[in-house]
Amino acid sequence: MIISHRHRFIFAAVPKTGTHSVRQALREQMGDEDVEQVGLFINKRFPWPELAETRHGHLSLQQVRPYLGEEAFTSYFKFAFVRNPFDRFVSYCAFMTRDGDVFAQRPRDVMRHFLFVAPPEGHILFRSQSSLLVGEDGQTLLADMVGRVEDMQAGYDAICARIGIASRPLDRVNSSRHGDYRQYYDQNLIEAVAARYAQDIELFGYTLEGMG
Repeated sequence: MIISHRHRFIFAAVPKTGTHSVRQALREQMGDEDVEQVGLFINKRFPWPELAETRHGHLSLQQVRPYLGEEAFTSYFKFAFVRNPFDRFVSYCAFMTRDGDVFAQRPRDVMRHFLFVAPPEGHILFRSQSSLLVGEDGQTLLADMVGRVEDMQAGYDAICARIGIASRPLDRVNSSRHGDYRQYYDQNLIEAVAARYAQDIELFGYTLEGMG
């Protein structure tokens, strides 16, 4: 997550949505008064001890709200990127087994493991995207703009225009290797991912094939 007091924005870094590419670009616009929390490639922490204890930078908007204060939180431009949950889950499975070839050899076994055998409920990368972007009621979207990984550069350009900073081409950083996500699914896996990430699908308008 990045909080820019200079440009009055909050970037909520949803895992597995190209967040490191966006961070790299945004850092070029940050001032000394701006803060970031991140735990991969570099290690930065927010100035609030309770949040700094978290070992990653994927904090929710609701988490930072009381530390910023209601006036700043309401007035700052809040944005994030999201991704088709079916694609994101495949990326998650490939990423979590990146040290071997098990996903390349038996992708559906890996997917079933994470969905049915040992779902890693506490893992931030496994959580729904919406859980980082909704309010206390668990329903209301707090982000003012949500870009999409499927059209990331256009989304970033629009966000920069809204903030009033210069855009630039995004780099490709920390991407996992896998084929077209749709080839990995059978009906059982489709139904399981649709159930687990139902709020993401409804809130952001995704289907297995793409946008609804």
